[in-house]
Amino acid sequence: MATQEFYIRASNETDARGPFNLEQLSSHVDAGQVTPETLYYDTLSEQWVPIDADPEVKAALFPEKRRLKIRARDVRRTTSAGDRTAAPITVDDMLAAADNRVEGANAKTKLRGQLLVARIGLWSTVIMLIGSAVSLTFSPPAILHLGTLDLARLFSHPFAILGVCDLLLALFLCLQMVSVYPLVRFRALMGLGFFGAIFWSYADPVPIAWVALASVGMYFSTIFVSPFRLAGAVLVGFSGAAAFAHTMLG
Repeated sequence: MATQEFYIRASNETDARGPFNLEQLSSHVDAGQVTPETLYYDTLSEQWVPIDADPEVKAALFPEKRRLKIRARDVRRTTSAGDRTAAPITVDDMLAAADNRVEGANAKTKLRGQLLVARIGLWSTVIMLIGSAVSLTFSPPAILHLGTLDLARLFSHPFAILGVCDLLLALFLCLQMVSVYPLVRFRALMGLGFFGAIFWSYADPVPIAWVALASVGMYFSTIFVSPFRLAGAVLVGFSGAAAFAHTMLG
């Protein structure tokens, strides 16, 4: 059919036009010059017949276009009684939804801030523990055994034992093992009681104050997630640890 030639005319015309091939005839269809009622000359029947009477020619020139159909299920869904009676969405509803999204974003931001503060507290505690370990291990009572490399006597000294414990706790925290926080708090309270008793027996209250500051700072550095509270705890802990190290190593 692609090479077939067509002669056409309107039903009220006597003069024919052509010959046209199928492509040319299609262009006349697009221009509105050819309709399904237009006559074409059928060489087989040797008669003029309307294009509408030949399904093959009609399908070639006037292909059916797919109609957009709405599925019944969708129509039922949009026209159901529940949807008709449902309350419309108001501006307040949209604002409430926006507030929920904002609150969710604020919660995530707050959580990230707390995690950052907790990380700062962790590393601050590590520094305090390492400082305490150095102060206790290299204190004059313990360093005498350290200089002779007598480890048995060194670890029999309470200061050296506490120094090793502080170093181990610092190592665990460096490995992000925050599960040892209860042990760190116990160490802070135990150190306060132990050194308080020792320096009280020597009638020297000043080191007790430094130990108290260092213990309080270390204790609350493992608890606070507020940046201002943590800053205060770290400042107190560092101040007490530095003063205690000066006392022990001076």
